[in-house]
This record gives sequence, structure tokens and C-alpha cells, in this order.
Amino acid sequence: MNATPGVGLVERARALAPLIAGEADEIERTRRLTPAVVSALIENGLYRALLPQSLGGSEAPIDSFMQMLEEIAKADASAAWCLGQCSVCAMIAAWLDHDTAQEIFNAAPGVLAWGAIAHEARAVEGGYRVTARWDFASGSRQASWLGAHVRIVAADGVPRKNADGSPEVRTILFPVAHATLHDVWQAIGLAGTGTDSYEVADLFIPERFTAFRDVSSALRETGPLYRIGTGSTFSLGFAAVSLGLARATLNAAIALARAKHQSLAASAMRDNGAVQGLIGRTEGDLRAARAYLYATANAMWRDLGATGEFGAAHRNAVRLAATWTIHQSAKVVDTAYHMAGATAVFRSQPFERRFRDMHAIAQQIQARDTHYEDVGKAILAEG
Repeated sequence: MNATPGVGLVERARALAPLIAGEADEIERTRRLTPAVVSALIENGLYRALLPQSLGGSEAPIDSFMQMLEEIAKADASAAWCLGQCSVCAMIAAWLDHDTAQEIFNAAPGVLAWGAIAHEARAVEGGYRVTARWDFASGSRQASWLGAHVRIVAADGVPRKNADGSPEVRTILFPVAHATLHDVWQAIGLAGTGTDSYEVADLFIPERFTAFRDVSSALRETGPLYRIGTGSTFSLGFAAVSLGLARATLNAAIALARAKHQSLAASAMRDNGAVQGLIGRTEGDLRAARAYLYATANAMWRDLGATGEFGAAHRNAVRLAATWTIHQSAKVVDTAYHMAGATAVFRSQPFERRFRDMHAIAQQIQARDTHYEDVGKAILAEG
């Protein structure tokens, strides 16, 4: 077991950035992470960032995970998105028995992906049977296993309920070879994520390959990471991806301003007061967003270490910080894109793809405006 969880993750991610940046055009063209990128991520243990140490994973502190994704996102957003998705999926190991988790995560390549919650699985002797199709499986093209979050119905067709009356939802896990993948991800951005659909027909899932995801009472691991759960970890991870993408886009605009002499302008962009002011304000906006996100994550992590609890207040704080950070990152990217002028529209330049990737991120569930309503409702209920 490592003495310091997560050590070296950020440095390894930073070292891989040149390779990933060099593969970015091919990732975009093929709509898949390239074999070279996937191999590098696996060989450097980045997909295992959130896997329990008991299984040979890093079980990294949340800020190390976030910084890792930032570094990869600076090179390519699709690679960072897939890495974030599959890393968080690996947290399900904390809800599985050890032998089952070993079978999934310690046989190469040991990568799990899943999609949105949908459909039902019927309880049968020894497990469940399911026929269904799911969408939005980012990272599925690198995965050796797939998962799905399904409502459970009893053998007689009656939906099973939890003690509080809510539907029983389990995460089911199965080898990717048991599913049919559908190439449907023709999207404006994050093209290389291969966020495709997948389906199974009358598939039997043994009981041990199911888990109550994010249910504290079902946890088998004691580390603080797993008290956070996958939902909030997704939020923090994808917000970190947006920060890395925004940082790279603003850096590209700064580099352009240093070198470009605009048509019909009397001076270079770097000497233009309007450009100088815009860069200064935008730099402040990005630094503020990053500081807010990490301050929230670190405060939550400290409280979690002290109390062992991750409650509604922490969940709302994370949701607010992550949502706002994604929206702020989108504004930074928009500003940098506009600042670049006609240069930004060419695919050969470092703006156009990042602009599309950022706006694909901003359409995802982690950036929904309704999160502000949820947090506002909670704030008003405190009085």
C-alpha cells in the first residue's frame, strides 16, 4: 500500500501532455482516443487514480485527481473527459467484494465505463436479467467492462423499493464483449470521447456483479474518497477539465496577442489597451474560478477527514462550485475565441476545437442551471 495516496499522478499527467497534444488531431478525426494515448494512460496508472489502494489503485485525494485532469485537459479535452469518466467509474470497486473487484480492475486493461440511469433489471435466481439500451457511455471504446444503473423489479414484475419508499437502483457490471456498442456520437464537441450507446439482450448478471452505488451503508472501503461518492466526484472532476481547457485556450490567445499584428491596426495586439485590459480581466476570472473550486474541494476534504461525514451541505457546496466553474470557464473560452478574431475559425489554430469542446461540456448534466435552483432552495430552507 502506498504511504502517500495519489503521489506522482499530476506529474505523470503533465509528462504525458505533449504526447496527448500530438495525438489530438487524430483523436478528433477518428472520434476515439488513439491507441498510443490509451496505452500511455493505462501504463502510467492514471485510470486507477480513484481505485482503492487495496486493489493496487492510487485512491488519490480529491485535489490530486482534479489537478491530474486539468493537466490532461490542457492537451486534449476528450482525453481528459474519458479519463475523468472512467476514473470515477472505478470507484464502484469500493462497493464490490474484493474478488469481484479484482476480476474487473486487475485484468488488463481494467477500465470500466457506463452511461445514464435507465431501464429495469428483473430479479432471478442468483442475480438479474436485463434487456436494455443505454446512452452517453464516455470512454466505452477503451473499456473492458461496462456498467449500467437500473431499477430493480422482482420476479413477479413488481418494482422493488428501498426502506424509504424510493425505487431500488443497482449498478450492474458486465464485460464489454457481452454488449453491442452503437456508434452514435456525432457531436459538436468532445468528439474523441466516443460517448456511444450500448445494449444487451436477455443478459444474466450474477448478484456479485451488482452494487448499491453511493450508498454509504453498502461501502466495503473505509477511505474518505468513497464517502464523497461518484456523483460529487464527477462534478469536481469535470469542472477541473473545464478549467484546464479554459487555461489552454486563454494561453493560446495570450500567445497570439504577443505575436499578431491585426489588419489595418496601427500597432500590434500586445500594445492595444483594450486587448491588455481584456486579458487582465479574463485572467482574473479564471484564477478566481479555480481558487473557488479548489477551496471548496479542500474544505470539504478537510471536514471529511475530521468527521468522516459527507452531508447535504458539502454536496450543495460542491455542486454550486462545480457548476459555476464550468460556466465561468465557458466565458473565458468565449472571450479568448473572440479575442483571436478570424484566426480562431481555422481548424489549424488552437481555438476552434477547444471552443466546441467547451460548449459540449457546458451542455452536460454537471452544468445544468437547475443546480443553482437546488442550492438556492437549500439556502432558503436554512432560515
